[in-house]
Amino acid sequence: MGNSKNIFKEKSKINFDNQSGNYDEGHDGKFVNVLYDKVIDRVMKISPKSLLDVGCGTGNILIALSKNTNIKLYGLDLSEKMIEVSHNRLKDKAKLKVGDSENLPWEDNSFEVVICNASFHHYPRPEKVLLEMKRVLAPSGTLIIGDPTAPIIIRQIINFALRWSDGGDYRMYSKKEMEDLLIKCGFKTHNWSKPNYKTFVISAAVSK
Repeated sequence: MGNSKNIFKEKSKINFDNQSGNYDEGHDGKFVNVLYDKVIDRVMKISPKSLLDVGCGTGNILIALSKNTNIKLYGLDLSEKMIEVSHNRLKDKAKLKVGDSENLPWEDNSFEVVICNASFHHYPRPEKVLLEMKRVLAPSGTLIIGDPTAPIIIRQIINFALRWSDGGDYRMYSKKEMEDLLIKCGFKTHNWSKPNYKTFVISAAVSK
Protein backbone atom coordinates (compact mmCIF):
# COMPACT_ATOMS: atom_id res chain seq x y z
CA MET A 1 0.00 0.00 0.00
CA GLY A 2 2.81 2.43 0.87
CA ASN A 3 4.50 2.02 -2.49
CA SER A 4 1.20 2.35 -4.36
CA LYS A 5 0.57 5.66 -2.63
CA ASN A 6 4.01 6.87 -3.62
CA ILE A 7 2.97 6.39 -7.24
CA PHE A 8 0.59 9.33 -6.85
CA LYS A 9 3.48 11.54 -5.70
CA GLU A 10 5.64 10.46 -8.62
CA LYS A 11 2.82 11.16 -11.06
CA SER A 12 2.33 14.60 -9.50
CA LYS A 13 6.02 15.39 -9.81
CA ILE A 14 6.13 14.36 -13.48
CA ASN A 15 2.90 16.19 -14.26
CA PHE A 16 4.01 19.48 -12.72
CA ASP A 17 7.52 19.25 -14.09
CA ASN A 18 5.91 19.00 -17.53
CA GLN A 19 3.48 21.86 -16.86
CA SER A 20 5.97 24.22 -15.24
CA GLY A 21 6.63 26.31 -18.32
CA ASN A 22 3.00 27.15 -19.05
CA TYR A 23 1.11 26.17 -15.88
CA ASP A 24 -0.60 29.53 -15.37
CA GLU A 25 -1.94 29.59 -18.95
CA GLY A 26 -3.13 25.97 -18.84
CA HIS A 27 -6.32 24.40 -17.52
CA ASP A 28 -4.99 23.70 -14.02
CA GLY A 29 -3.62 27.19 -13.58
CA LYS A 30 -6.84 28.84 -14.69
CA PHE A 31 -8.91 26.48 -12.54
CA VAL A 32 -7.16 27.50 -9.30
CA ASN A 33 -6.90 31.20 -10.15
CA VAL A 34 -10.20 31.90 -8.41
CA LEU A 35 -8.69 30.78 -5.10
CA TYR A 36 -5.73 33.17 -5.04
CA ASP A 37 -7.51 36.30 -3.83
CA LYS A 38 -9.51 34.36 -1.24
CA VAL A 39 -6.40 32.83 0.31
CA ILE A 40 -4.43 36.07 0.14
CA ASP A 41 -7.27 38.00 1.80
CA ARG A 42 -7.27 35.59 4.74
CA VAL A 43 -3.52 35.89 5.10
CA MET A 44 -3.61 39.68 5.09
CA LYS A 45 -6.27 39.73 7.80
CA ILE A 46 -3.88 37.77 10.02
CA SER A 47 -0.85 39.86 9.02
CA PRO A 48 1.72 37.18 9.93
CA LYS A 49 5.44 37.72 10.25
CA SER A 50 6.25 34.35 8.64
CA LEU A 51 4.42 32.16 6.12
CA LEU A 52 5.02 28.85 4.37
CA ASP A 53 3.30 27.98 1.08
CA VAL A 54 3.16 24.17 0.74
CA GLY A 55 2.78 23.26 -2.92
CA CYS A 56 3.72 26.76 -3.99
CA GLY A 57 3.82 25.92 -7.70
CA THR A 58 4.89 28.86 -9.84
CA GLY A 59 4.76 31.19 -6.85
CA ASN A 60 1.66 33.25 -7.64
CA ILE A 61 0.49 33.65 -4.05
CA LEU A 62 4.01 34.32 -2.78
CA ILE A 63 4.48 36.99 -5.44
CA ALA A 64 1.30 38.76 -4.35
CA LEU A 65 2.28 38.51 -0.69
CA SER A 66 5.83 39.73 -1.38
CA LYS A 67 4.40 43.24 -1.78
CA ASN A 68 4.09 43.20 2.02
CA THR A 69 7.73 43.25 3.03
CA ASN A 70 6.88 42.55 6.67
CA ILE A 71 6.17 38.88 5.91
CA LYS A 72 9.05 36.42 5.69
CA LEU A 73 8.02 34.10 2.87
CA TYR A 74 8.88 30.46 2.30
CA GLY A 75 7.73 27.96 -0.30
CA LEU A 76 7.96 24.25 -0.97
CA ASP A 77 7.05 22.12 -3.96
CA LEU A 78 7.63 18.52 -5.00
CA SER A 79 8.45 19.63 -8.55
CA GLU A 80 11.97 20.91 -9.03
CA LYS A 81 10.96 22.68 -12.25
CA MET A 82 8.09 24.47 -10.53
CA ILE A 83 10.55 25.72 -7.91
CA GLU A 84 12.86 26.90 -10.69
CA VAL A 85 10.02 28.96 -12.17
CA SER A 86 9.12 30.34 -8.74
CA HIS A 87 12.73 31.25 -8.01
CA ASN A 88 13.10 33.06 -11.34
CA ARG A 89 10.00 35.10 -10.59
CA LEU A 90 10.57 35.77 -6.89
CA LYS A 91 14.38 36.12 -6.82
CA ASP A 92 15.27 36.80 -3.18
CA LYS A 93 11.73 37.68 -2.04
CA ALA A 94 11.10 34.14 -0.72
CA LYS A 95 13.15 31.17 0.39
CA LEU A 96 12.15 28.16 -1.69
CA LYS A 97 12.87 24.44 -1.33
CA VAL A 98 12.16 21.30 -3.31
CA GLY A 99 10.61 18.81 -0.92
CA ASP A 100 7.84 16.49 0.18
CA SER A 101 4.87 17.80 2.17
CA GLU A 102 5.05 14.67 4.33
CA ASN A 103 8.49 15.72 5.60
CA LEU A 104 8.70 19.50 5.74
CA PRO A 105 12.35 20.62 5.97
CA TRP A 106 11.80 23.21 8.71
CA GLU A 107 11.98 23.14 12.49
CA ASP A 108 9.00 23.03 14.85
CA ASN A 109 7.06 26.27 15.38
CA SER A 110 8.68 28.00 12.40
CA PHE A 111 5.66 29.79 10.88
CA GLU A 112 2.67 31.84 11.95
CA VAL A 113 0.72 30.81 8.83
CA VAL A 114 0.87 27.81 6.51
CA ILE A 115 -1.10 27.88 3.26
CA CYS A 116 -1.82 25.06 0.85
CA ASN A 117 -3.60 26.10 -2.34
CA ALA A 118 -4.78 23.56 -4.96
CA SER A 119 -2.29 20.99 -3.71
CA PHE A 120 -3.97 19.07 -0.90
CA HIS A 121 -5.94 16.76 -3.21
CA HIS A 122 -2.61 15.38 -4.47
CA TYR A 123 -1.54 14.06 -1.05
CA PRO A 124 -1.94 10.28 -0.65
CA ARG A 125 -1.24 10.52 3.11
CA PRO A 126 -3.25 13.63 4.09
CA GLU A 127 -3.07 13.02 7.83
CA LYS A 128 0.71 12.84 7.74
CA VAL A 129 0.81 16.12 5.81
CA LEU A 130 -1.52 17.86 8.26
CA LEU A 131 0.54 16.69 11.23
CA GLU A 132 3.66 18.09 9.54
CA MET A 133 1.90 21.39 8.91
CA LYS A 134 0.85 21.54 12.55
CA ARG A 135 4.42 20.73 13.64
CA VAL A 136 5.94 23.68 11.76
CA LEU A 137 3.18 26.06 12.85
CA ALA A 138 3.50 28.19 15.95
CA PRO A 139 1.13 27.20 18.80
CA SER A 140 -1.19 30.05 17.81
CA GLY A 141 -0.68 29.46 14.09
CA THR A 142 -3.22 29.24 11.28
CA LEU A 143 -3.52 26.85 8.37
CA ILE A 144 -5.37 27.95 5.22
CA ILE A 145 -6.31 25.36 2.59
CA GLY A 146 -7.88 26.02 -0.80
CA ASP A 147 -8.81 23.04 -2.98
CA PRO A 148 -11.29 21.69 -5.54
CA THR A 149 -14.55 20.04 -4.49
CA ALA A 150 -17.80 18.88 -6.10
CA PRO A 151 -21.33 17.72 -5.20
CA ILE A 152 -21.40 14.26 -3.65
CA ILE A 153 -22.28 12.10 -6.67
CA ILE A 154 -19.82 13.89 -8.94
CA ARG A 155 -17.16 13.80 -6.23
CA GLN A 156 -17.60 10.05 -5.76
CA ILE A 157 -17.27 9.42 -9.49
CA ILE A 158 -14.17 11.63 -9.72
CA ASN A 159 -12.54 9.97 -6.70
CA PHE A 160 -13.16 6.54 -8.20
CA ALA A 161 -11.64 7.62 -11.52
CA LEU A 162 -8.58 9.28 -9.96
CA ARG A 163 -6.84 5.94 -9.39
CA TRP A 164 -6.20 5.90 -13.14
CA SER A 165 -5.26 9.57 -13.39
CA ASP A 166 -1.86 10.55 -14.77
CA GLY A 167 -1.93 13.88 -12.94
CA GLY A 168 -1.26 12.54 -9.46
CA ASP A 169 -4.62 13.66 -8.08
CA TYR A 170 -5.50 11.48 -5.07
CA ARG A 171 -8.79 12.56 -3.49
CA MET A 172 -11.37 15.36 -3.56
CA TYR A 173 -12.97 16.20 -0.21
CA SER A 174 -16.35 17.31 1.07
CA LYS A 175 -16.70 19.92 3.80
CA LYS A 176 -17.28 17.25 6.46
CA GLU A 177 -14.36 15.10 5.28
CA MET A 178 -12.02 18.09 5.32
CA GLU A 179 -13.18 19.26 8.73
CA ASP A 180 -12.94 15.75 10.19
CA LEU A 181 -9.37 15.37 8.91
CA LEU A 182 -8.32 18.70 10.37
CA ILE A 183 -9.93 18.03 13.74
CA LYS A 184 -8.36 14.56 13.92
CA CYS A 185 -4.94 16.11 13.32
CA GLY A 186 -5.23 18.71 16.07
CA PHE A 187 -6.84 21.71 14.40
CA LYS A 188 -9.97 23.71 15.12
CA THR A 189 -11.69 24.61 11.85
CA HIS A 190 -13.47 27.82 10.94
CA ASN A 191 -14.53 29.97 8.02
CA TRP A 192 -15.34 27.40 5.31
CA SER A 193 -16.35 29.15 2.08
CA LYS A 194 -16.86 28.27 -1.57
CA PRO A 195 -15.56 30.83 -4.09
CA ASN A 196 -17.54 28.84 -6.66
CA TYR A 197 -19.21 25.43 -6.89
CA LYS A 198 -15.89 23.77 -7.79
CA THR A 199 -13.63 25.08 -5.01
CA PHE A 200 -13.45 25.72 -1.26
CA VAL A 201 -11.27 27.58 1.21
CA ILE A 202 -11.04 26.66 4.89
CA SER A 203 -9.03 28.04 7.79
CA ALA A 204 -7.92 26.09 10.85
CA ALA A 205 -6.16 27.03 14.08
CA VAL A 206 -3.80 24.77 16.00
CA SER A 207 -5.86 23.43 18.91
CA LYS A 208 -3.64 20.83 20.60
